[in-house]
Amino acid sequence: MGLVAFPAGGVAVVVGADGGIGRAMAAQLHEDGSFARVYALGRRTDPAVDLLDEATIAAAAERLCSAGDLRLVLDATGVLHGDGLRPEKSWAEVDPAALSEAFAVNATGPMLLMKHLLPRLPRQGKAMFATLSARVGSIGDNRLGGWYAYRASKAALNQFVRTAAVELRRRRPEALCVALHPGTVDTPLSAPFAKAGLEVQSPPLAAERLLAVVDALRPEQSGGFFDQHGRPVPW
Repeated sequence: MGLVAFPAGGVAVVVGADGGIGRAMAAQLHEDGSFARVYALGRRTDPAVDLLDEATIAAAAERLCSAGDLRLVLDATGVLHGDGLRPEKSWAEVDPAALSEAFAVNATGPMLLMKHLLPRLPRQGKAMFATLSARVGSIGDNRLGGWYAYRASKAALNQFVRTAAVELRRRRPEALCVALHPGTVDTPLSAPFAKAGLEVQSPPLAAERLLAVVDALRPEQSGGFFDQHGRPVPW
């Protein structure tokens, strides 16, 4: 692979490394050797990161910055289905508790990561915060409807990314804040909804593609939403 656009050394972080894509990205970053330290974080790691507990995010941010320049943060968290949560086929299925859970994990949690980690990115040289969004969060690309909680929470995440990127540009012109669509990946999150005709990627292939996009993106593309091939996704 070889990430060549980031200054040598520094720290890379993957949040959500207990999931399929996050685990694969952390493994490839370790193997690549472009960063002096690679942290694969989740709710049971040290430091621990729980998107529903801001105190854990703040504490982790302090620990990470003591390890060196924070060059790359990859947020691979997200929820689509689980106990009491499933994609809605109709507005009749919309449930306030499910909406709250989806927004807490898919939007508010990543925004808290941005709150605590964007100010700690280096002032010079390429640095990046990238979060996994989803094409179904695109308002312009929504032709099928349904999936109210997931679509709306990912759309909110996209707006958080765009807004944070504006502020980041004023403070750190060489840093980026972006949203990435990984495509359909063979993970527990998307497996129940993979349809015939879709390209279903293995986690290692998805990670390889996403890291190639991360390496290729330039500061002027901060605030954008890109798919696994580096193509812009409509808002």
